[in-house]
Amino acid sequence: MAEDLMQDQARPEVTHNDMANAIRALAMDAVQKANSGHPGMPMGMADVATVLFTRFLKFDAAHPDWPDRDRFVLSAGHGSMLIYALLYLTGYPDMDIEEIKRFRQLGARTAGHPEYGHAPGIETTTGPLGQGIGNAVGMALAERLLNQRYGDDIVGHHTYCIAGDGCLMEGISQEAISFAGHLKLGRLIVLFDDNEISIDGPTSLSESDDQLERFKASGWHTTRVDGHDPEAIASAIENAKGVTDRPSLIACRTVIGFGAPNKEGTSATHGAPLGAEEIEAVRAKLGWSHVPFKVPESILGSWRAAGARHRSEYEKWSEAADRLDASARNRLTDPVDNDVREGIARAIAAIKTDFAAEGAKLATRQSSQKVLEKLMPVVPGLIGGSADLTGSVGTLTKLHNFVTPGDFAGNYIHYGVREHAMAAAMNGMTLHGGIVPYAGTFLVFSDYCRPSIRLSALMGQRVVYVMTHDSIGLGEDGPTHQPVEQLAALRAIPNLNVMRPADSVECAECWEIALLSQDTPTILVLTRQGLPVLRNAPSVENLSAKGAYVLVEPEGDRDVTLIGTGSEVPMAVDAAKLLQDEGIKAAVISMPCWELFEAQDESYRKSVLGKGPRVAVEAAVEFGWQKWLGLKGTFVGMRGFGASAPAQELYKHFGITADAVAAAARDLVAKK
Repeated sequence: MAEDLMQDQARPEVTHNDMANAIRALAMDAVQKANSGHPGMPMGMADVATVLFTRFLKFDAAHPDWPDRDRFVLSAGHGSMLIYALLYLTGYPDMDIEEIKRFRQLGARTAGHPEYGHAPGIETTTGPLGQGIGNAVGMALAERLLNQRYGDDIVGHHTYCIAGDGCLMEGISQEAISFAGHLKLGRLIVLFDDNEISIDGPTSLSESDDQLERFKASGWHTTRVDGHDPEAIASAIENAKGVTDRPSLIACRTVIGFGAPNKEGTSATHGAPLGAEEIEAVRAKLGWSHVPFKVPESILGSWRAAGARHRSEYEKWSEAADRLDASARNRLTDPVDNDVREGIARAIAAIKTDFAAEGAKLATRQSSQKVLEKLMPVVPGLIGGSADLTGSVGTLTKLHNFVTPGDFAGNYIHYGVREHAMAAAMNGMTLHGGIVPYAGTFLVFSDYCRPSIRLSALMGQRVVYVMTHDSIGLGEDGPTHQPVEQLAALRAIPNLNVMRPADSVECAECWEIALLSQDTPTILVLTRQGLPVLRNAPSVENLSAKGAYVLVEPEGDRDVTLIGTGSEVPMAVDAAKLLQDEGIKAAVISMPCWELFEAQDESYRKSVLGKGPRVAVEAAVEFGWQKWLGLKGTFVGMRGFGASAPAQELYKHFGITADAVAAAARDLVAKK
């Protein structure tokens, strides 16, 4: 026992610098071994991260999915070794030293940029600069929404985001900070890595903004600190936590590549290994004499203690959560549990029956609104919104209440004309858990959302994008607002269901698919113009779930197959009738979702497409249709941009009519 006491007395006290230098060493060693990566940012922000993780961040490394943990977002995702080092040091599962050594290698959890799902503790995929800020805003918003519903004992945490100069240069950052300031998201704290260095050199090459004044103008609390003074950092975070009516920006003046005697403070440390000689110089300057990837037990032990410092708080929370009823507890993390799924099925069956019985000619944006009225009571976590187009896109129902600054009891969000931040925030909301977000804008403005839509797909998140005014059918607003290439562009994104329903019944089915697709985001592509109900007989089966199905099958063998999506399916039906009068047997295929159809087995696809020639009709560009048409098929659609005129005149002008479809079919049958 005396010997143990002597060893304890001999063991050196672990300091803040020791713990921060562990991050620096792991970052530079991993980048050097990979011969690829960004050491400068982790080395520069090591002091800030050490203060945050050891003194403030509420988490338990042994329970990384704790619903009431603080969220940490590394918006400056190129500095990924910062988060990997932190996860290893604090003892997160699946992040051992071997993963650090495998940085940027195939199959490693330590990818070049943080990827959601690769390891516990990575809250979101970042790398495209500014996206993390938008995600953090969504997470902070989700926290407030759920706090209003569950109370402080169950939901009461902060969202921290580290962002760099590049994040703040991206346009999405302005949308996000303006939105967060408006909503007074007081539990959002952004730590700005203010190192004044970009890839090209000093940031003065391209900007001269006063970031503090910029954030102040959007209603943020702001302060500036020395990013290498741990006490100043701690004081700033403590003060920010005390500001409850505004989000906070802490500008941390740092030196990129801190500790590299010949390269610190320069862009040379941004995106390349330091080199063996410089790394040895860093070790000498920082007094870090340990071999690569070696963190002394005393320092590692201090970090592991930080990873467990909130264990008792986690246990107290668990006791409170156990007092919730099972459904409320489950929906903290899974807003579409089995009970909700059953409710969705009943609601969709009822509205499909109503649509079929009523037979009303509705724009699918209106059909969508009616579907939402049925869904809202059975999906408590469904949170809607729009980018300043509420009256046009049909995302608001009489069952909605508005979310307003400081009041988060509502379930409808006015995002303003901020499509990019809207999409990024929805990613953050669904990543947070407990929320199924949907929001609307015009399909042509999907281009403004596209980087975030891509990340929804990459991360496998259930986000529903309601995109209306989907073609030249919107009419007089003209080619600036008429999407022609957007469908093809969206269909090119992997793991994204692009759904273009042909009538009200299909619209209901597409909503059901979207809400049940836990790992896939959805684009609902909806019309401005009214469409007839094509399926008048009630159908329990969700035919749209197969991506395409036979809507009209002629008696006997087909002569030709007509394929349509959305508003052009009724056109294909009319063309089939014209052909029938001429003795030509035409089947009509409704194809609401290419992606789901491609996922069906080959025998089903062949049974739907048939053996004969095919004609496709869609008021968009042809790109991609050859997959379904084959080399000898014919496409009827757009060959360029639209024009300003009433919708029906435009369809005739561009040759997208039942007559044109029938003519194309006649030509193919004649050639056969």
